[in-house]
Amino acid sequence: MDKFIIEGNRNLRGSISVSGSKNAILPVMAACLLSPGKSILRNVPDLIDLKTMAHLLRIIGARVEHFAGTMTIDAKDICFSEAPYELVSKMRASIYVLGPLLARLGEARVSFPGGCAIGTRPVDLHLKAMGELGAEINLEHGYIHATAAKLKGSDIYFEKSSVGATINTMMAAVYAEGTTTLHNAAMEPEVDSTIDFLNKMGARISGKGSTTISITGVEHLFPVEMTMIPDRIEAGTFLIAGAMSRNPVTVRNCAPQHLQVLIEKLRQAGCEFDIGTDSISIQAPQTIKPVDITTLPYPGFPTDLQAQFIALMSLSDGTAFIEDTIFPDRFMHVAELNRLQANIQLDRNIAIVKGVPALSGAEVMATDLRASAALVLAGIAAEGRTTVSRIYHIDRGYDRIETKLNAIGARITRETS
Repeated sequence: MDKFIIEGNRNLRGSISVSGSKNAILPVMAACLLSPGKSILRNVPDLIDLKTMAHLLRIIGARVEHFAGTMTIDAKDICFSEAPYELVSKMRASIYVLGPLLARLGEARVSFPGGCAIGTRPVDLHLKAMGELGAEINLEHGYIHATAAKLKGSDIYFEKSSVGATINTMMAAVYAEGTTTLHNAAMEPEVDSTIDFLNKMGARISGKGSTTISITGVEHLFPVEMTMIPDRIEAGTFLIAGAMSRNPVTVRNCAPQHLQVLIEKLRQAGCEFDIGTDSISIQAPQTIKPVDITTLPYPGFPTDLQAQFIALMSLSDGTAFIEDTIFPDRFMHVAELNRLQANIQLDRNIAIVKGVPALSGAEVMATDLRASAALVLAGIAAEGRTTVSRIYHIDRGYDRIETKLNAIGARITRETS
């Protein structure tokens, strides 16, 4: 397994660019199954998760090519309605093929999903919504088997906000007879991006940016071309890296409107900003102030930046309380940060972070995608050398993170076992 060797106590300075959003591209890749023909996606980074999804689409019968940031998906000849265990178990986002396969082929057989080990993430909201659209759902031998001769529009209320269930239901409902209304729908930018893509294909979806989304079924969709939105989590990770440095850092090719809550929390920590149309420059304070956060659905603080923010707070002048209401078990990075001489205690789903004057390099192990990013940021700031193993986690969601960070002053070497 590859690992990172990080020479610490580095001061970052300069500009760093953000890639296309993994969490927006994955559902759009699945949405391409809805239309016979070739769709083109631009601003697509080279990530393991996207490769896994591309392989899954090929098994279903699509032709997928990805070169130099452009991905083409030709779904003209899809004929296989099964998403096998060996792929779905690697990545939770594989569940996104459920809605498109059910809508276009009338059947979907999808293995229960896997992905990062950050606690239970059930798919019951997806299944309940498909059932309300008229699908017959059977659970058999670890697979979800959904069938429907013709889906029918329905009023669907989500008991909790879910990006995955909102998007999957939209994709199923575009071919449903009549109108489907989603209540308590997720409002994340990745949902809006999927709505834009589906509408460009010829869908009739309204309510973007709100918790009520209406989908009027259509007979046909058409292949399209679209540029993917920037990755707000990667952008947020780089902003936090800048907050842990002493010099100004500019994050380019980002969407500042997607990062308002993080920017506000970093302001509270003492950071100063110069915000442009698609760039954010951050100047770290002399002393990092402690700031409490509670993760919430968008536009609240994202759970995907919780680990990175804990790394920042571990160097604050005081005590911060970090609560995760989205994934209460998402704290496996705490033990690894403490190996770097952070002072963090857990009380159920709250991390109590007592700031220390400095972190100290050590050998640590990445446990999931965002935890690995937090360890990289902590290793850059720590004194001495840090070794981060199991970095295949970070390759799932960050394109060449070591190359990007090294360009602004980090010293990270990838070693291959």
